[in-house]
Amino acid sequence: MSQPEMQPEGLPRPEGARAQGDLLGRPFPHGDWGEPAERLDELYRWVEEGALEVAGWYLAERVWKRRTARVLRVGAAVAAVVAGVLPLVDLNGALDGGAGWGALALLLAAACFGGDRFFGLTSGWMRDVATAQAVHRRLEALQFDWASESVREVLGPTEGTASEAVERCLSVLRRFCEDVSELVRAETAGWMVDFGSGSAPLVTQALMTQGSRPDSGSPTSRFPLPPGPGRPNMPRQRPPEPPR
Repeated sequence: MSQPEMQPEGLPRPEGARAQGDLLGRPFPHGDWGEPAERLDELYRWVEEGALEVAGWYLAERVWKRRTARVLRVGAAVAAVVAGVLPLVDLNGALDGGAGWGALALLLAAACFGGDRFFGLTSGWMRDVATAQAVHRRLEALQFDWASESVREVLGPTEGTASEAVERCLSVLRRFCEDVSELVRAETAGWMVDFGSGSAPLVTQALMTQGSRPDSGSPTSRFPLPPGPGRPNMPRQRPPEPPR
């Protein structure tokens, strides 16, 4: 196993998921495992490009949200100031009907502020930035972990057999993919909560529970077992009494 020489520069070009406006899954790269080092490098590049694509998607999503949120908040501030000034002008007699226009400006300010809160624009672009930064931090950790595994294999002595080393590298990549998926699920849950749907957090929590992979190697049962001990408790019978 060796550290890939060519690292992706910048964010990859969106061809599938970002062009359609959604984060879609990518096909797993299948190949010949006759050369484990080349296959591990290929999987590392595949995982790294996927993480950069996720971070780039969130950074692209926050652009229009931030611009729209700023327009709405500036509009709300300006309308609130106008709503406070027009009644004063009307009292001085400089403008007839200023109080009515002030009420209309106040209504416009409330509409701008409510639209920002209802559509979750300000909280949305902040959440997008936080998610992208979290993905980048996790990617940096993966790069250092992968470098340490590469140095361990080059300098030696290696721990265990070659198959154990390959399995250890695959576990590093799998944990990273699961961490990125959890970040995306958490951001999606926050987005659903912004809309005030009571069932949204419960549905998202159920999906996260079903989508999580158990760490233990024991297979999970297809049909859930009833709560309580695994074996039903039979009522204790009284032994027969001896004849008198």
